[in-house]
Amino acid sequence: MKYLNSSDMKRRNVPAGALALLALLFVNHSPADAASVQEVKVRGKIIVGIQGDNAPWGFVNSAGVQDGLDADIAKLFGKELGVTVEFIPLNVANRIPALVTGKVDVLFATMAMTEERAKSMQYSKPYAANTIALLAPKKENIKTAADLAGKEIGVPRASAQDKAVTESAPPTATIRRFDDDAAAIQAMLSGQVQAVGGNLFYLPRLNASQPDIYEKKIEFLNVYNGAGTRLNERDWNETVNAFIDKIKANGDLDKIYRKWMGVPLPEFPASLLNIPFTVK
Repeated sequence: MKYLNSSDMKRRNVPAGALALLALLFVNHSPADAASVQEVKVRGKIIVGIQGDNAPWGFVNSAGVQDGLDADIAKLFGKELGVTVEFIPLNVANRIPALVTGKVDVLFATMAMTEERAKSMQYSKPYAANTIALLAPKKENIKTAADLAGKEIGVPRASAQDKAVTESAPPTATIRRFDDDAAAIQAMLSGQVQAVGGNLFYLPRLNASQPDIYEKKIEFLNVYNGAGTRLNERDWNETVNAFIDKIKANGDLDKIYRKWMGVPLPEFPASLLNIPFTVK
């Protein structure tokens, strides 16, 4: 299994690097409104950054309520802390800036664990897995990355699939970046792009709108998701990791995973190269 280690119209203008630079501006300066775990308990509310448009990870349901795998986990975390949960839906590119500036206390936001992001935020132990792939209409003759030459490919800006497509596509491919997953999917459905970089739930969403049209063409890699806290904040990192250990051990995480993913909880690695799960 391969792990992700370590533009908008010019493909080598990699936005992940710019995002990391922005986040690093705050690394040595604790934002004034960033709360500690104890302060959150006193406040009685935790503010969770989540994706609002990426079912089944995080989305707003028909009742206008934040829902999904990440939402269920965050609600359990709030219960563990004895506080209420306020969700702030974020675009892919806004997740780390919202965290490092103190707009949110923690991210349960489909955060694929990458070496680049680990320079700007602290990951928890992994709690979910994902597959990054290229999806396109069945009629498109795409079998390898080389077949993307001359094609327009949609991706959510600063996402794991953005990085995978940018690193794999030939120079003559045009990568169009969108603000979120929903916009990238809509670009595929409307014919703005000929292929889209997505996660393992893009294909059901595409075929739900246009049945039996799309298929997975290239599987780039498998990744793991972790919660995000600010660098060097040991209290948050230790609290989140203890919580993840607890819901793995008592079966709560498996129940949530089966509910939203339809499969049992996968095995998670004890470590990933250059992606620490704990504050040193």
